[in-house]
Amino acid sequence: MFASIAAIAASYLLGSISFSILVARWLKKIDIRQHGSGNAGATNTLRVLGKGPGIAVFLLDIAKGILAVWIGRWVGADTASWLPISCGLAAIVGHNWPVYFRFKGGKGIATTVGVMATLAFVPACIGGAIAIAAIALTRYVSVGSLLFAVALPVAMALDGHNPYEVGGAIIVAALAFLRHRSNIVKLAKGTENKLGQRKGEPHGS
Repeated sequence: MFASIAAIAASYLLGSISFSILVARWLKKIDIRQHGSGNAGATNTLRVLGKGPGIAVFLLDIAKGILAVWIGRWVGADTASWLPISCGLAAIVGHNWPVYFRFKGGKGIATTVGVMATLAFVPACIGGAIAIAAIALTRYVSVGSLLFAVALPVAMALDGHNPYEVGGAIIVAALAFLRHRSNIVKLAKGTENKLGQRKGEPHGS
């Protein structure tokens, strides 16, 4: 049990490494949380720093999720099937509420991609395809992120994944909606920023 607790704690600390904050400090000597949307994530990094840093942060955040799941697999082996998803969830929580950065982090979608693609590759691909299509049609990253989160537990249940993983995916979806509360309000009001939207461009355009 101690090893399992240590694995979950290590995954949280891994998730707490906010690459968005670190890259922004390294490149521009700024706090990314005080620019753009104020979110410490890949989309805001793209918005504030450009494509290269945005893609790098996205991939690094995915890598956190992948590694966290593998920590659970290595420690739990075949005796603790609940541990990989628990470690993945811990990494997502760490990304959202990082201990190193006063518990003010991102929204966890890229890390969720890494976690769920490692646990359930086909359902994650289905969710990813839905998200990409939604973003392409609406230019709202938040819409794609939320649809990805909703699609995961449904696709995993249909694909026959174990109850621990499906339950974990439901928690992941709940966390996504929790972290996207402000985006949901903005979507309802028509004031949500679109991907690639230029400063001063009307929100509805």
